[in-house]
Amino acid sequence: MSAIKLKFLPLLLSILYADYCHAQDTTGLHKTIVKLDSLFFDAYNTCNIEKQAAFYSDSIEFYTDKNGLETSKKVILENTKKYICDKVTRELIKGSIEVSPLPGYGAAELGSHLFHNSQEKNDVPHPSKFVIIWRNKDGKWTITKVISLH
Repeated sequence: MSAIKLKFLPLLLSILYADYCHAQDTTGLHKTIVKLDSLFFDAYNTCNIEKQAAFYSDSIEFYTDKNGLETSKKVILENTKKYICDKVTRELIKGSIEVSPLPGYGAAELGSHLFHNSQEKNDVPHPSKFVIIWRNKDGKWTITKVISLH
């Protein structure tokens, strides 16, 4: 092997190793966010308001294409209890979750889901998109922003 090739071998190996480590970190982050999504929406589907409250940041920003912006955690939980509990369940579209790291903050989750309304028997759910911004502060993950598009 020529001297030039040997000179660049350590650089090439370090780039490949960094790429491998990033892929491992991203895979771990994806698993973490998918698990958090599952835990949160299990609480949503079973109307566990206390558990949902623990997921939401006190400075939550919740955007919907129907109602705009809501920043009151209390109002979000009250509306969930009033309009969702025992009426609506959420079904994640398998394989739809994408996760992007937000360095120094947490992660962005993008995906698609269906909402089943038990009050409207003839209602056919259609896929809708969502974005959830997760903050990881001292190992505790909270939802700081939601964009829900129906």
